[in-house]
Amino acid sequence: MALRGEDDNPESKKRGKKWFDIHGPVFWPSVILITILIVGTILAGDAAEEVFNAARVGITGWASWLFVAGVNIFIVFCLYFAFSRFGSIRLGGNEAKPEFSNMAWFAMLFSAGMGIGLMFFAVAEPMWHLLYPPHAEAGSVESVRDAMGVTFLHWGLHPWAIYGVVGLALAFFAFNRKLPLSFRSVFYPLLGDRINGWMGDVIDILAVLATLFGLATSLGIGAQQAGAGMEFVFGFENTTNLQVIIIAVVTLVAVGSVVLGIHKGVKVLSKFNIQLAGLFLFFILVFGPTLFILGTFVQSTGHYLQNFAEYAFWTETFSEGSFMTDWTVFYWAWWISWSPYVGMFIARISRGRTVKEFILGVLIVPTVVTFLWMSGFGGSALFLETEGLASIAEAVEADQTTSLFVLLNEFPFGIVTSFLAVILVLSFFVTSSDSGSLVIDGLTSGGKIDSPVGQRVFWASTEGLVAAVLLIGGGLGALQAGAISTGFPFVIILLIMCYSLQRGLSREYKDNLMKEKDEERESYRDLVSKTIKKQK
Repeated sequence: MALRGEDDNPESKKRGKKWFDIHGPVFWPSVILITILIVGTILAGDAAEEVFNAARVGITGWASWLFVAGVNIFIVFCLYFAFSRFGSIRLGGNEAKPEFSNMAWFAMLFSAGMGIGLMFFAVAEPMWHLLYPPHAEAGSVESVRDAMGVTFLHWGLHPWAIYGVVGLALAFFAFNRKLPLSFRSVFYPLLGDRINGWMGDVIDILAVLATLFGLATSLGIGAQQAGAGMEFVFGFENTTNLQVIIIAVVTLVAVGSVVLGIHKGVKVLSKFNIQLAGLFLFFILVFGPTLFILGTFVQSTGHYLQNFAEYAFWTETFSEGSFMTDWTVFYWAWWISWSPYVGMFIARISRGRTVKEFILGVLIVPTVVTFLWMSGFGGSALFLETEGLASIAEAVEADQTTSLFVLLNEFPFGIVTSFLAVILVLSFFVTSSDSGSLVIDGLTSGGKIDSPVGQRVFWASTEGLVAAVLLIGGGLGALQAGAISTGFPFVIILLIMCYSLQRGLSREYKDNLMKEKDEERESYRDLVSKTIKKQK
């Protein structure tokens, strides 16, 4: 099925457009809205920060219950799809084979889904929750458990459930129902051919904006941490100007990666990220408090699972405070705003896997690796802090961006590992940027798998520009406001999407049953025919 205005002539498709091949009703409104934001932020100057903060506080204050309810519903749907009759459905049809090995698959989805954030928050978040525990008294043993439990909540099953349902929906409707790899396609069971009209255009525009602002948040955070690392290693002052320069340089590298494409660019960088991240984790396990890290991993995982319902459904309704709006709701909005990007990227690399394999792979493997990562770096920081060996918490309270480098400085080869940490942040930075630009290309080209080089370059550059403008216009608060503002309408869209996916899978299951019955009848007829011929 082609989108309205798409050319179905094979020769025309072969000729193609060298630099741009856009779907105008999505591309141009997206570009106009992004331009308005960029120009408005620049013209507003210092007032932009107040506007962004007001938007963030207003949305999180009103809609926190919706975000909390929504992300839990996504986990339920993931488990339902995996363990119901739909689990055996194969993405791409019964004969489809996986395009990538399991290792390459895990590396790409992990790099796209978490990279920069893990580097930034692995030390900073547990330390912050240790200082200001939401469910315990500061300084108590319970506050240590709470610090890791809440961190696991924000980085565990919930974000990957969001990515899982979105990725599954996109992959199913693209590979099994032969619809364009675009967000509008997942609503075909509800809208039918109307996805080719204005309603489908609006859905894809929202997906573009959510993807762009979710990425901008990550790129801005990555630039802040890379700047802190350069200040720590080289003595550069971590100013906004330095962060903008970092964004510009990394964007240039990302442009080169998107020109190479998913196999030569994204895949290679993703493997490099995982190998260097694995080396970092091995380093902290060997030179850090090994037994404490392993114990933290086991005990904190158990604490997270034991208190899962309390953590997952807490909305701070019966107590005063800003923890939910500052942390949990921001995370849920951030993950949701990232979901079109990560979901579509995971969908593109997941053809040939069954629904059950897809869901369990996306949910369990990255969650376990993330918990081990958080236990390694966050656990080491907790050990040094609680044993009085270093003041990691004080450094975090002063400047979160330096937390990882302050921790690494407490172990051998501090300068070397800090330099490598900067390299890893920048590499995750590039992977996020080029993966995101490939996704936005698809959304703005009508769901085409491969868009022209010029279009990829345009969106990779635009992502960097938006991140830089938001940093200038309000720093981390502006980045958070952008993610939350686009995440709010998208949580409603994703809830509707889950129902649409259920209907699509149900139809596929019935079609497969009918096909199996037809094959059985045909096989029976052949057997009877052969038997009759032998008797004659």
